[in-house]
Amino acid sequence: MIKQLFKITFDDPILWIWFLLAGLFLLFFIIQLIFFFRFYKKLPAYKKLNFKTDADPVSVIICAKNEAENLRRFLPSVLNQFYPEFDVIVVNDGSYDDTEEVLAEFRRIYPHLYVTGIEGRPGSVSGKKVAQTIGIKAAHHEQLVFTDADCEPKSPNWLRHMQSNFMQQTEIVLGYGGYKASKGLLNKWIRIDTVYIAMQYLSFALRGIPYMAVGRNLAYRRSLFFANKGFASHLHIASGDDDLFVNETGTRYNTAIEIQDESFTLSEPKRSWKQWFRQKRRHFTTGFRYKKSHKIILSLEVISREFFFISGIILLAFGQFAGYIIIIMLIREITFVVFFKLVMNRLKEKNLLLLSLLYDIIWPVFTGLLILRNKIEPRNTKWK
Repeated sequence: MIKQLFKITFDDPILWIWFLLAGLFLLFFIIQLIFFFRFYKKLPAYKKLNFKTDADPVSVIICAKNEAENLRRFLPSVLNQFYPEFDVIVVNDGSYDDTEEVLAEFRRIYPHLYVTGIEGRPGSVSGKKVAQTIGIKAAHHEQLVFTDADCEPKSPNWLRHMQSNFMQQTEIVLGYGGYKASKGLLNKWIRIDTVYIAMQYLSFALRGIPYMAVGRNLAYRRSLFFANKGFASHLHIASGDDDLFVNETGTRYNTAIEIQDESFTLSEPKRSWKQWFRQKRRHFTTGFRYKKSHKIILSLEVISREFFFISGIILLAFGQFAGYIIIIMLIREITFVVFFKLVMNRLKEKNLLLLSLLYDIIWPVFTGLLILRNKIEPRNTKWK
């Protein structure tokens, strides 16, 4: 390589373009390695050193809108947790299916189930944040655990593991909410997306940068909610009851994570690409309200990843030092595969590694297109 450099004549402007691209390529490569070795390595190596042995009372809050079938299937797994003192508050957000009847049946069996709700009359104020606020106000205990009506805890020890993180300073606990595995490309794609997002928000939290959470498996203190005036600053946005709240209130000192597999929840994934795209568009409506420092670092990861691939492909087209370019690209891809596999193992996910390589390459482009479409065609998306 050194001999080749000495043979190059620098009077050709195309060579200057090549050197500029090569410099950017190496810069993007270094940035990507920083993300892997400074942030993502934290999650596979994480060991919970401190945990609380006292089982303080807990309130579980579930918001449900037209979820009769899911409540029949999954609510018993929440109500039958192995935990000494807890209640479950289900907020019926104006459902017009059999949700009310299903909850009435469970209410006769489980005395620790409480049902409240919002009337579904025209013009009534509704939405998940309103429903969640009603549930929090109805909660009997300081420690709140949140999940969705289409989720089920992976074990009857879910509450015990989530609650064990509430040390003296801890106000927020981030859990992992996975999706049930089934056949088909869409299912694998959704699960890869879920693992990758978890790798980011859990690793960043371990680095003292809690920037988001998933409402399928999240816990925080009731007092924190009221001290923050609830969702007041973003009540007009349909999404964000989970990620925007954590982005506003989470700090390096008050946030913990829980990744013991008995603490996981499992949800029903979307059944069509159209439904999943709609869901992703709704999720992307909240990112612009993240703290500025969070937006910068997250954008840096996406931009450096995509332009690493683009600049590498262009450099290969030049034909200069192609072997070295390929080696650097392989190093980055091998690093991704190793870290993603370690995170998959930690989150008990299987059979996703091969397709994750395609996801890694094209997801930044897809992200950009979704953000662009949301700006061109803004939507007042509803949670249900």
